[in-house]
Amino acid sequence: MEKVLIIDFGGQYNQLIARRVRSCHVYCEVKPYTTSLAQLRAMEPIGIIFTGGPNSVYLEDAPHVDPEIFTWGVPILGICYGCQLMAQALGGQVVPAQEDSAREYGKTLTYYDTSCKLFRGLPGQGVSWMSHSDYMSKVPEGFALTARSDACPNVAIADESRGFYGVQYHPEVNHTEHGIDMIRNFLFEVCHAKGGWTMGDYKNTAIAQLREKIGGGKVLLALSGGVDSSVAAALLAEAVGRQLTCVFVDHGFMRLHEGDEVERAFAPWDINFVRMDAEDRFLTRLAGVEEPEDKRKLIGEEFIRVFEEESKKIGAVDFLAQGTIYPDVIESGAGDAAVIKSHHNVGGLPDYVDFKEIIEPLRMLFKDEVRQLGRELGLPEYLVNRQPFPGPGLAIRIIGALTKERADTLRLADAIFREEMARAGEDKRLSQYFAVLTNTRSVGVMGDGRTYDCTLALRAVTTSDFMTADWARIPYDLLDKVSARIVNEVSGINRIVYDITSKPPATIEWE
Repeated sequence: MEKVLIIDFGGQYNQLIARRVRSCHVYCEVKPYTTSLAQLRAMEPIGIIFTGGPNSVYLEDAPHVDPEIFTWGVPILGICYGCQLMAQALGGQVVPAQEDSAREYGKTLTYYDTSCKLFRGLPGQGVSWMSHSDYMSKVPEGFALTARSDACPNVAIADESRGFYGVQYHPEVNHTEHGIDMIRNFLFEVCHAKGGWTMGDYKNTAIAQLREKIGGGKVLLALSGGVDSSVAAALLAEAVGRQLTCVFVDHGFMRLHEGDEVERAFAPWDINFVRMDAEDRFLTRLAGVEEPEDKRKLIGEEFIRVFEEESKKIGAVDFLAQGTIYPDVIESGAGDAAVIKSHHNVGGLPDYVDFKEIIEPLRMLFKDEVRQLGRELGLPEYLVNRQPFPGPGLAIRIIGALTKERADTLRLADAIFREEMARAGEDKRLSQYFAVLTNTRSVGVMGDGRTYDCTLALRAVTTSDFMTADWARIPYDLLDKVSARIVNEVSGINRIVYDITSKPPATIEWE
């Protein structure tokens, strides 16, 4: 299988590069820059992409890569920091921009040399998204200048004889006009990719790999009923059948009637299904915990302990399976990458796990790819398109202390919001929507009397991959209806606010 490697230097848009490559039907993986050259070379990449990053390449402690990588004969595209890293490593020079005019941030009119393979077939000028304060004062020998802006003469460089390209802007973001076309040109014009990777290929390969790894062993799957764990269940069921036991843990932070719905959804399947009521256990474990990272890690640890206990009842369970997906891995941090939030099934795992191995068959897939895999496996659309729901559940949608009373309050308010969205048909347009119970209290008036109750935040976004998202423009009349119902039907809430922040800078969930 042809593969592109993305070497991660800690940039904020790195996951988008992977999405753009995958959207061209070329498989790729993101690897930290600390990965050994032997490991990278063993993956036999047809191309390599250096990502952006927050550092300056001329600093002593800045991330670097062994220059041997430039001798492999593999095409390389450097983006922002990656471009400057390539220039510095190959004999160029990068220095701090001495004048404000040499620093570029945001949308910038850029002029391209369309004879360069990277820009072949594209307009000669367009807007690119810049984010750099360093400057290539000397371009390496053998490189030509292939793009410029009014402030910078070397926006892009290329040594086409060796297949090395560098751009100081970010082609992976939507703000760069024809950015995806530039990435496509690198893949097909430079790396000569065939672009034949499909989700059907992934399914067949994954099933074969799971059968080989598991052999005759038993597998316990942590089933939440969400899209990710449901698709993982279907994939494992296809691979090993009755060797799989799915355990659904109701930790007391599920949505209204969620447990019953999950049980009904999996009743027709020929799998071992176990439902556990662990509400009291989790509430006790989380009593007094308010810090989001602590919540996630404690929930992750407690899940593991529950599954360990259940595996002993089943007898000789070798593998624990999880519906971990690529955004979980990226946001939980790897190498020197920043931890955005520790997902309970990644950064929240305890140091010791009493299983032979943890299996994560969806670990390299984005959310939209998981949905497509579900369709390949024959899952019904209502399950494939189900609203995403985090493993920690309402625990990370309750800001501050976790109690049964607060969970019940949010459960009801969230159900009203989801009900009205569905009635209005917004559920088919929105990618995710939910309510958040904040720890902010405010004064209100109800029945001619003063109240001092909680503020509830409503959140709705549209997205294709859940790595970036735009806040949803819900009609005011619909928001008004939702607000009126919640304050009238749910005690303890007297104010509703609507979150109009996109991702980035926010994340989709509040915690």
